[in-house]
Order: sequence, then C-alpha cells, then structure tokens
Amino acid sequence: MLSAILAFTFMWISAAALAQGAPAAGRPLVIAAFGDSLSAGYGLEAKDAFPAQLEAALKAAGENVRVVNAGVSGDTTAGGLARVDWVLADRPDMVILELGANDMLRGLSPARAEANLDAILTRLAQRRVPVLLVGMLASRSLGSHYTREFDPLYRRLADKHGVPLYPFFLEGVALDPAFNQPDLLHPNVRGVEVIVQRILPQVRALIAATRAARPTP
Repeated sequence: MLSAILAFTFMWISAAALAQGAPAAGRPLVIAAFGDSLSAGYGLEAKDAFPAQLEAALKAAGENVRVVNAGVSGDTTAGGLARVDWVLADRPDMVILELGANDMLRGLSPARAEANLDAILTRLAQRRVPVLLVGMLASRSLGSHYTREFDPLYRRLADKHGVPLYPFFLEGVALDPAFNQPDLLHPNVRGVEVIVQRILPQVRALIAATRAARPTP
C-alpha cells in the first residue's frame, strides 16, 4: 500500500512539474547555429555540417546538448533579421550567430550589415537568449577601405551587447585547399572539424554560463 502511495505521489509531482514548464531532468540544452551556408553545411551531408559536428564534439566532451541547424545558404544579415523570430520559435537556450559573409562577398554596406546584426542581437537580448557572436573578415580583394569598414564591426557589436566574440569563423581554414571545397569558400569535412575544435572552448564557456544562469529547479 505504501509503495502504491509513493508511486502515485511521484507521478503527481512529475505531472505538475511538466504542467508548469519545468525542464525535465537531463533535458538537453538547445543551441541554434543561426547563420548562412558556412554553418548550414553547403555541399556537405547533414552529419558533416557544422551543427552536427559541433553537437558530436560537445557530447564527446560530456555536454548534454542538441544543436539545431538554423543556417540558410546565401543568407545575408538582412535575411537573418527577417527570420529571427522563426529561429526563436525553436526556443533555443543559446544561439551561435554567424552572419555577414554574404554581405561581404556581395560588397554590401558594412554599416547596413552592422545595423542588421545589431537588430538581431537586440531581439535575442529581449528574449534573454545568450549569444556567441561569430565574426567574419573581408576579402582583401575588396580594397582597404571596405576592409577597414567591415572587419571591426563584430568587435563593436560584441562590446555594445556584452556578448562573447569568436573573431573569425574560418580561422585556420580560409583559402586552404586542404580544408575547403573546390570553390575555396566553403569548408569541407576536414575544414569543419578544424572550425569545431577551435570554437569549442568558447561554446563550452557559454554553455557553462547559460546553465549557471538557468539552474534546474
């Protein structure tokens, strides 16, 4: 009889917790990789793209996470701003924001890219979603004036919004044929591996901060 009462009590408490929206024990922390083709995995199988490789690396490091691929190939910062609420509909616990490469490749205004990213970061802050901002560097073929305008915008935004910055998504990979597809723009499987290993410490630091700010009841 006592065991039956205890079992019923446990079931009632569990149901009440779920009804109140309390996270279940062991619930994975959801990370949205919000970006363009570089994070979406253009030219790669889904299992080889940045979100899948990052999730695998985090799980291997003992992190209980799920990384959502919220990348759209060809997306600009304006496109990202237009779909930020769509990304938030997945209720991510944190976001890796990687946009701006297509603005740069098209020679679009760095000031406009900065304004769009500023608006995205503002929207994420309003929803209290922690962010790792990922930077891009301008192609030197665009000239020194464009480079001076484009390259610093990510640091300014990180400082303004108080978010961590990973300065260059393609660090250690850019323009290296060993780590890129034939277009020398998009990482191959090995290139994504390099990116994941380089960015992993900052992602794990933000995971720790996110969990500390949202302790499980």
